[in-house]
Amino acid sequence: MKKLQIGLFGALIFSACSSPEMKDQTETMDSKVKIMTLDPGHFHAGLIHKSMYPNVDSTIHVFAPEGEELQEYLKRIESYNTRSEDPTAWKLEIYEGPDFVNQMISQKPGNVMVVAGKNDRKIDYISAAIDNGINVYADKPLVINHDGFKKLLKAFDSAEKQDLLLYDIMTERFEITTKLQRELSMIEDVFGKVETGTVDNPAITKESVHHFFKYVSGQPLIRPEWFFDTEIEGSGIVDVTTHLVDLVQWELFPNQILDTTDVSMLEAELLPTSLDAEQYEKVTGKTAPFGQDGKLDVLANGVMNYTLKGVHSKVSVIWNFQAPEGTADTHYSKMRGTKANLIIRQGAEENYKPALYVELLGEDKGALEKAVSETLQAKYPGISLEEKSSGLIEVKIPEEYHNGHEAHFAQVTEQFLEYYENRNMPDWEVPNMITKYFTTTAAFSMAQEK
Repeated sequence: MKKLQIGLFGALIFSACSSPEMKDQTETMDSKVKIMTLDPGHFHAGLIHKSMYPNVDSTIHVFAPEGEELQEYLKRIESYNTRSEDPTAWKLEIYEGPDFVNQMISQKPGNVMVVAGKNDRKIDYISAAIDNGINVYADKPLVINHDGFKKLLKAFDSAEKQDLLLYDIMTERFEITTKLQRELSMIEDVFGKVETGTVDNPAITKESVHHFFKYVSGQPLIRPEWFFDTEIEGSGIVDVTTHLVDLVQWELFPNQILDTTDVSMLEAELLPTSLDAEQYEKVTGKTAPFGQDGKLDVLANGVMNYTLKGVHSKVSVIWNFQAPEGTADTHYSKMRGTKANLIIRQGAEENYKPALYVELLGEDKGALEKAVSETLQAKYPGISLEEKSSGLIEVKIPEEYHNGHEAHFAQVTEQFLEYYENRNMPDWEVPNMITKYFTTTAAFSMAQEK
């Protein structure tokens, strides 16, 4: 076990705060968010530090076991600090050792714990932090099964009693096409009212296609071996689907408090993606444990059909090994209203960049044109409409709004920091997080029964 210090640290000695200026400066420093990163096994732990934030202390206190995952995290922070354009200036204080959780709690050099890594134990890390008076900013999913969900309920209860924040990182709320889909669905003259739908024709559909091998911050992503163990990572129906279930709630019932009783799970299924030895070794950098002639089936794909307040919803996720040349991860979404359907596509026709289309169910375009010119352009200057040969109307979005998945981590972090500083988190956030994880874990339980 060892404690390492990376970077140059100055020391400021205050003489019992004898001067008012000294006292004000001390209080300002103490009011900053001080991040403690625990066991950073997933690259998302590093991505929140791709940007710096005025009210966040520049020192990151890292508590982790020794190993490659920690080293990958440190390399990522170093790459942000040394890049030529807009480099960051993070300093690191690192504790390595098997008792890293206890050391974080006993030292407690920060007030916010960031955690992104092994999902099977994440709720135990969260509970330990909350029980010791530490705010939590956590990558999804917070839990991957029903036992974890029961622990999560206790963690939220403890957080409420101590006035602590427990918040998950929902980056997809900041994707511009999703934001505009939500905005248009709230304009009744355009969208009408949401349909009820059926299992075969849901009122809202969210589908996501991902790839095990990809590039992050310009470098090939090396995934840890445990990523392919669903006992640790969680199956497809409780991992990426967390984002999709969140968006279903956020779009169908904006700013409304939801409850677990609002959810009725109808169908849920898990399906595998098979990796051969060459693929496994390419993405992990390790020798395949199943031999050169073997296969590894990863239950990474999931689909669920459920109702939320009686509205039929479908969520599905697919994992392939690698996107074909020139392609990328894709997202599809459809919201069905009585006056229009709102559709997000991200296929070849869109050059694999998300695009939003409006399918009017009547011939009058006036309400849509008015909504864009009088409402949406005030929030998003430069957007316009373009009718396609298919009859769909594309909402044309200036390039500046397409800032990409990695940039969304800074945006959601800024949202968390606002909640932390102003204590103004909406009253629907916590109950809706609870409802979200009830939904994903209920789907997992149903899929397991098949």
